Amino acid sequence: MAGTSAGPARAADGGAPAPIVVTPGEGRYDDMTSGYNKRWIGTPDQIRVIRSTAEAVTAVQELVDGGRRFSVRSGGGCFENFVYNPEIEAVLDLSTLDEVSYDERRRAFAVQPGAILLNVYDTLLHKWGVTLPAGLCYSVGMGGHACGGGYGLMSRQLGLVVDHLYAVEVVVVGADGKARAVVATAEPDDPNHDLWWAHTGGGGGNFGVVTRYWFRSPDATGDDPRTLLPQPPSHVLLNIAAIPWSAVDEADFGRLLRNFIGWLGDHSTPGAPENALSSLFGLNQAAAGVLTLITQVDATVAGAEDILADHLAAIGEGTAEGIRKALVAAPTKATWGQVTRFISTSNYAAPAVRVKAKSAYLKGNFTTEQAATIHRHLTSADYSNPGASLIIFPYGGQIAAVAPDATAIPQRDSLVKMQYQAWWTDPAEDDTHLAWVRGMYKEVYAATGGVPVPDGTWDGCYINYVDADMADPAHNTSGVPWSTFYYKDNYPRLRRIKARWDPHNVFHHALSVEPPTGD
Repeated sequence: MAGTSAGPARAADGGAPAPIVVTPGEGRYDDMTSGYNKRWIGTPDQIRVIRSTAEAVTAVQELVDGGRRFSVRSGGGCFENFVYNPEIEAVLDLSTLDEVSYDERRRAFAVQPGAILLNVYDTLLHKWGVTLPAGLCYSVGMGGHACGGGYGLMSRQLGLVVDHLYAVEVVVVGADGKARAVVATAEPDDPNHDLWWAHTGGGGGNFGVVTRYWFRSPDATGDDPRTLLPQPPSHVLLNIAAIPWSAVDEADFGRLLRNFIGWLGDHSTPGAPENALSSLFGLNQAAAGVLTLITQVDATVAGAEDILADHLAAIGEGTAEGIRKALVAAPTKATWGQVTRFISTSNYAAPAVRVKAKSAYLKGNFTTEQAATIHRHLTSADYSNPGASLIIFPYGGQIAAVAPDATAIPQRDSLVKMQYQAWWTDPAEDDTHLAWVRGMYKEVYAATGGVPVPDGTWDGCYINYVDADMADPAHNTSGVPWSTFYYKDNYPRLRRIKARWDPHNVFHHALSVEPPTGD
């Protein structure tokens, strides 16, 4: 009838809405069988579009009863094939479970897993004037981002996302094979507290299906939502420096790299005024033409302009005039929301992008030899790809104020975390680009088996930048298990939590938390 709209299809008995099940042959199927990384295309028998916690419980129970292998997608940002691979018979798609709201009863902000970061930022800012120190890519879903730790350009000031996680709702499968939804909180006397802890850096796909997060800062009091999460600065300074490769030789490259880490080493203690600054250093492959330094400073902090100028001058110290000229401060002052939208949407690649990424945390500094190795790979005449780079993200500050065992993510006192990566679109070039990323990574860490063994200088890897190579002895020859790189001393506790909440190992993938052995 004109003027009306059809509601959701309902079950024959007029009860709950009928489930949405997408199968091969439907027009939307192909759009739902891959995520951001088009190296991985799934062929599941069905995709279940999950619209509520109750639907998630029902879907998990049906799939478990049928003995069917399934995976879970929220934003689709996984770098590896954990969601889409030939073993997966069904995918639970949480992308439409995307509400951001305020829960008066819990005095916390409820965020569903399908909510992408840009929408989370805008909703929290416009409705309540608050934010979370989350990631830089607009389309990342909160579902996997938060449980892996969650990091962004505000983290030096505000900590990690999980430092503001109050509770999580998870659909788990018990020893009796029954699916149920459980809410676990940060309250120490909560009998489900360990499940909350597992989602403060334990990574996705390990314990169950997250259907909701609640966020509230641990020091927040009262019931005014405007005070229960951090308020972002009204304005920030944004400075983008493009350093031409033509002005950079091997020696200057090493100085730039070591100077950048050195400045962070001098200005990263919790509470330092310089934590108002975050600076993303893009060491782009020479085909891009430039190295990029994107710096954001809280403009409301006293001396913001001086902090920026000192940072840039320190990075360029001892380098050629052309480099120092590119590093002269020329910031744009804009609202935090404007800058966040710009950064989160401007660093996205083309459709059908294929990606390989590897990660590392650094607590000390690069050696001269390591810097030379990176320079050689970035400038090699045998490889040309403007989508290849080593991205260095500043760490420290408020992140380091939290004990390494207070959350599941243990890397708290690193100065930076980094991502070795390549983007491309042609499947025929897979071997070329994979070899480049793996080759640089292996050579940088040649002294420790081709991987960043936690040794006082290096501190392992970031679980949200998953890399299945870490479990492959052909790529990790250190003899150190993959779990040590991601979880360090927190891994035994994660395994005990796995035994309690997923005793049948229903939720697993190539780098999932392993159930304890029989001993």
